Amino acid sequence: MVSEFLSPLTHLIAPAIYWLRLFLEVTALKKIALGLVVTCISFANAALAETATLKVRFVYGGEAPEPVAITADNDKEFCGKHDLFVEDLIVGEDGGIKNVVLSVFTGRGGSKLDKQAPQKKTHTLANQNCRFEPHIIIAQAGDTLEVTNPDDVTHNAKLNLIGNKEQNLTIPPKQSVTVELPNPEPAPMPVECSIHRWMQSKLLVLDHPFGAISDETGALTIEGIPAGEELIFRLYLEKGSVDELTEKESGKKIEMKKMRLELKLKPGMNDLGTWVVPEYK
Repeated sequence: MVSEFLSPLTHLIAPAIYWLRLFLEVTALKKIALGLVVTCISFANAALAETATLKVRFVYGGEAPEPVAITADNDKEFCGKHDLFVEDLIVGEDGGIKNVVLSVFTGRGGSKLDKQAPQKKTHTLANQNCRFEPHIIIAQAGDTLEVTNPDDVTHNAKLNLIGNKEQNLTIPPKQSVTVELPNPEPAPMPVECSIHRWMQSKLLVLDHPFGAISDETGALTIEGIPAGEELIFRLYLEKGSVDELTEKESGKKIEMKKMRLELKLKPGMNDLGTWVVPEYK
């Protein structure tokens, strides 16, 4: 009687055992996968905890200078229709200084960083409206510079470089030239147009990615900086140099030597507030 009762159930037991085993295997795999995800997140958080982000804003301590207009003396028909002005000190309505460069300094007497992998980015320097755009470029050794000419007149880009090959490029309208930047440069290097001599730009090539240029509000942000150690930063103001800065909120003086200052950043965000650059000429 018992065997007769169980006989029909044998057809159900085998599939049930199969699905139960499959369920247990999938559950185990899910646990393993979840464990791997948690481990990866932990490693990622640990990596982030060891790096710092620097945020700061630069404002001008004096009266904002009036823009100095440039009169085109070559290709007047084309260049003369564009508003051109000297760009070595641009101060916005709110006092923010555009094109301030702040970077970790690794030259003589500077910080020692671990070797940084090249990012191999391409930066565009355009001969546009008879001026260089952007006015300042920061690249990393191993990057590429593409010099373009969207204008209707021929331009020239003379790259006055030291670490990389010095070049004097003639670029016809609507064409471009690509330049490799395998080595760092000691400072922001001049880029000029020999045809239109008012055209000036700067190119800084670093051996690391820890540098930034302030926007029209005077603000800049540098990410991924090694945290917890004293690092030497270099400040670059195109028009000149200063001996100290002032924290706007506290009034604390920030002394510099040869435009260099030491900062020790904690892991995560380091908002340094607003720094006042004294009036200079």
